[in-house]
Amino acid sequence: MKGVAANLENYLKYDSETIEDLMCNGLKIIQDKNAYRFAIDSVLLANFVKAKPKDRIIDLGTGSGVIALLLSAKTQAQEIVGLELEHEAAERAKRSVEMNGLKERVVIVEGDLKNATQIFGRENFSVVVSNPPYMRVEEGKISPDAAIAMARHEVTATLSDVVKAAAELLRFGGRFFMVYRTLRLADALWEMKNKALEPKTIRFIHPKTGSSPNLFLVMAQKGAGPGVEVLPPLVVYNDDGSYTEEILTIYGKVEN
Repeated sequence: MKGVAANLENYLKYDSETIEDLMCNGLKIIQDKNAYRFAIDSVLLANFVKAKPKDRIIDLGTGSGVIALLLSAKTQAQEIVGLELEHEAAERAKRSVEMNGLKERVVIVEGDLKNATQIFGRENFSVVVSNPPYMRVEEGKISPDAAIAMARHEVTATLSDVVKAAAELLRFGGRFFMVYRTLRLADALWEMKNKALEPKTIRFIHPKTGSSPNLFLVMAQKGAGPGVEVLPPLVVYNDDGSYTEEILTIYGKVEN
């Protein structure tokens, strides 16, 4: 990372935009008060991803680019691509990349993940990452805001679409990292196995100790044999509502 640009305000386009500290290697991100804002699940996913210097990473549905930005600090991968369909989100992500001096490593592409192989070709990545929308279109109330609806509901891409794109983009032996809600655990594992992405590592995310998990992190490998390792649970909050020590470490608020 070459360092965050000095005049940060120059990267803001609207009065509703703010610059927030990602608390990781000095990274900053542009957020819009009126748009979908990233949550802790994206941060946990970025922390879960493992990549080597020669890996080529793509984040499907990158939104504001938070995962792509964090992966620039948390991995040594020399090329990280963020693919985003919604124009305003993609444009904000591009400005965040430039603001952080990361244009040589991180590229934001505006496009539909369902057309990913037409954009990038098949089997051109060794790592695929995604924090896809969790809810089917028939579940809950869909936001009247198109960008928020796209982020929360499967209005433009389903779980099957995301896994299919990952399978097509990955080289043999490549790894797919995803965060998803436990209510759809069976759906996610079935979709992966059905597309030759073998789940190898799972970690459940619990709001508090003793509570049921509401999210899970999973790594699946293309063409791998069966056998999955379940990691110790990740607990987000202490009983008093404060973050656990592991979450504080992930956020860079305590030393490892």
